[in-house]
Amino acid sequence: MTTTTSAAGVRVAARLDRLPASRWHRRLTFVVGIGAFFDLYEVFLGGVLATALAERWHLDHTAKSWIIAAGFLGMFVGANVLSVMADRFGRRRMFLVNLAGYSLFSLLGACAPDVTWLIALRFLAGLGLGAELVLVDTYLAEFLPRAVRGRYIAAAYTFGFLAVPVVALLGARLVTSHAPLGVDGWRWLLVGGALGAAFLQLMRVRLPESPRWLVVHGRGDEADRIVTGIEKRVADETGTTLPSVAEAATIPERRIPLGEMFRGEYRRRTVMWWIFQVLQTVGYYGFGTLAPVVLTAKGHPVSASLTYAALSFCGYPIGSALSVPLIDRIERKVLIIASALGIAACGLVFGLADSMPVIVTAGFALTICANVFSNTFHVYQTEIFPTGLRSGAIGVAYSLSRLTSVILPFVALTVLTRLGPGAVFAGSAALMVLLCLDVALLGPRSTGRSLERI
Repeated sequence: MTTTTSAAGVRVAARLDRLPASRWHRRLTFVVGIGAFFDLYEVFLGGVLATALAERWHLDHTAKSWIIAAGFLGMFVGANVLSVMADRFGRRRMFLVNLAGYSLFSLLGACAPDVTWLIALRFLAGLGLGAELVLVDTYLAEFLPRAVRGRYIAAAYTFGFLAVPVVALLGARLVTSHAPLGVDGWRWLLVGGALGAAFLQLMRVRLPESPRWLVVHGRGDEADRIVTGIEKRVADETGTTLPSVAEAATIPERRIPLGEMFRGEYRRRTVMWWIFQVLQTVGYYGFGTLAPVVLTAKGHPVSASLTYAALSFCGYPIGSALSVPLIDRIERKVLIIASALGIAACGLVFGLADSMPVIVTAGFALTICANVFSNTFHVYQTEIFPTGLRSGAIGVAYSLSRLTSVILPFVALTVLTRLGPGAVFAGSAALMVLLCLDVALLGPRSTGRSLERI
């Protein structure tokens, strides 16, 4: 922390943590969290596009894999670059850069004349979204009071996960229908994402910068003004006198080089989280991106496969909503382990079953477990690194999940072709068990503690 940081600036973390939850916090959670909709929309769009365009463009195994992988490759680069830039230039600024890039390249992707252009533009759209979820987690964690941090972030993701059944249902309808207004249905999926992100961009222009970030960068007076404004709004909305600030809670933050995550107490957390991000990708994103392809491999028509996938995907927002009352009551690492084991078990049933009701039920149960898992780990990762390197450390680790997602379609589709769906999900289950061991042995406890004390 620089010497120009005011005494009031040093206290901003404690002042934010002691605030009662209010309409202001809920509005902030909605405006920030809805950005997760477009990240998840783009993630799950890959499997829909690969399924929809396979026959239309006569795609081979490699081309389908690249359509799924291209967005993840862009997200890998974006997560490394933009999340680190968010620690240097600010959370708010990177929010605006993120969505502007995604909106532009998604709109251009809708005009792609062939598979090569589509793959290139999906890479660039993914580049724009690379740090979106990292920034959602970081920004909300730095504003929300610790008493509601977990469930409010989970609520933000509940908005976001509506994207998953939406993209599958729209895909099932648009890619098999006549072209609306003379434009192919799959192109409308890309246009919808672009226009929605552009509208959200306008909503985010008025967001304040994170006071915690400002303090770390020696701008304590500016942080104080923002927090004072928030306190006034919260007091007006709640009609109560705000609690006093506990002096013991005012632990100063400081600027920390990114390399610090490999030293001292943070080394163990970094190793744990890197292993986690590689392994979680297979169980979590593997199902969402590959489910339509797996169902067509089981012999179901494209339209039926997308419909069945959409029914399974309805579990994503439901699981996210179910996590809200659990996430601040159960220790984060325990909830991560329990839900990961649920993903493993349901995935095995989905991969081995032949009956469509069993397949859809297993997929639905898997997605419920998946979003209890996802929401919990998104909160957890914000809590295990300090403000000075929070976005960068999370972003670098998160980029590994995106890199794994690039490789995953090529490996999984090869296994699917040669060994069948059962082998794909048996391998996924084994990796999720390893993830549980990783978190159990190396992960710190965090529930109910302030960010500064964790």
